[in-house]
Amino acid sequence: MISLLKHKTIYMNTNKFTIKDFKKLYPNNDACLEAIFVEGFGHNIKCPQCKNKSYFYRVKNRKCYSCNHCGYQIHPLADTIFHKSSTSLWNWFFAMFLFSASKNGVSAKELERQLGVTYKTAWRMAKQIRLLFDQSKKPLSNTVEIDETYIGGKFRGKRGRGSENKTSIIGLAERKGEIRAKVTINVKSSTVHGVLRENVIMGINIISDEFKSYSNLTKLGFKHYVISHGQKEWAKDDIHTNTLEGFWSQFKRSVNGTYHSVSPKYLQNYLNEFVFRYNLREYPNPLFGKFLGLAVRQF
Repeated sequence: MISLLKHKTIYMNTNKFTIKDFKKLYPNNDACLEAIFVEGFGHNIKCPQCKNKSYFYRVKNRKCYSCNHCGYQIHPLADTIFHKSSTSLWNWFFAMFLFSASKNGVSAKELERQLGVTYKTAWRMAKQIRLLFDQSKKPLSNTVEIDETYIGGKFRGKRGRGSENKTSIIGLAERKGEIRAKVTINVKSSTVHGVLRENVIMGINIISDEFKSYSNLTKLGFKHYVISHGQKEWAKDDIHTNTLEGFWSQFKRSVNGTYHSVSPKYLQNYLNEFVFRYNLREYPNPLFGKFLGLAVRQF
């Protein structure tokens, strides 16, 4: 088994983390449990009970570690997405690997085929992994693009704005920064204002198209710049919403190609996953390490 000290460094020193690397690091359930323990508690542990710098050894046939001084036990799976799951840890790790290596998302059917589990189990695993991807609460402070889009099945009648049976999403993209995106009941001006107040610093530059819900942003204290899509304007110097347009395009292709359809009830979870992945587009290390850290510290 790979030593604890090498657990992180093997895949953190390169931006590539292949299936070969994954199998070398995590050959079995024991290696996965050891990785969770190290990620959650580190190497030099002060025992919560006896307060000594202790060596915690694995308890035979149990998923816990015991202090060599007083016998106090640490259960590394407690309060994580793995807690009380009958699915093997290796299957959980491989599912996270697939999520970290994918650009277009991973469906429950794909997990079912890859892991050899039931669809119900695969769906629950995918749901739990997506719960790791909460969006940052840090407000955007640079120039921000704002735009809305609509997700849903194909229906007769009007498309886009004003269409029925579609779920609306409002997005914010900071120039050379992060994206925030929220599923909303509607795209009225009051809803737009609420999303802005939650996610940006007041008074910054806001760029939008000519949609009427964005028309009074100046009154809120923003410097508002408009690109007129109705006049076939897509970019005027630095005035455009192309960052968000590109993100919407990627997200919709992934929903249509990977999942085919997404329930409005769970759409925010899927959206969070793609926002999370976009915001880490320049992350220098493999995303699997980030996923593992979130999985261990999430709950």
